Amino acid sequence: MLFQTPTQYLVLVLCLVAGWLFGLASSSGGRKWRERLRAEEVEHKRYREEAAAELKARDTRIHELEAERDRALRAAPVGTAPVAVATATPVTADTHRHEGLGGWFGWGRDNLSRIRGIDEAQERELNDRGIKTFKAIETMSPDDEQALEVQLRLPAGTIARDGWREQAAMIREGRDDEHVRRWG
Repeated sequence: MLFQTPTQYLVLVLCLVAGWLFGLASSSGGRKWRERLRAEEVEHKRYREEAAAELKARDTRIHELEAERDRALRAAPVGTAPVAVATATPVTADTHRHEGLGGWFGWGRDNLSRIRGIDEAQERELNDRGIKTFKAIETMSPDDEQALEVQLRLPAGTIARDGWREQAAMIREGRDDEHVRRWG
């Protein structure tokens, strides 16, 4: 049997105290872990500050772009439709050309020189006057036609004789074959 005499108990107690003292002497006391925790907290704080600064810069840029977009929409000529920012329907090459949602590549204009009787110089003049889409030509009134003929220095009745409105409607609706058959 173990520990029957007082000397054996004393040796046991001395061994336990010596082990306890040896353990205290060899441990770091958690200093190493506290230092790692503090370093990690500092790094995390720095990261949060960088992320907050980045978000603030992004928000500022977004507000600048939105203000620029709003100024551009306000400055757009009256006869043109604003360019859609996002559409719910899928966009195809024919969508812009035929639906009047923004012309070529979504830039707000159609190729008006496809209408027989309009050359590239006249197309530029029409664009300068705010007529940029087939729909704008299609919806012109006879009085608008007369005024436009005077502005473009065309002989009276040219727009009606060449059928600009009818051609614009055909092209906008996607009836290209019929347009080529009738007007070449």
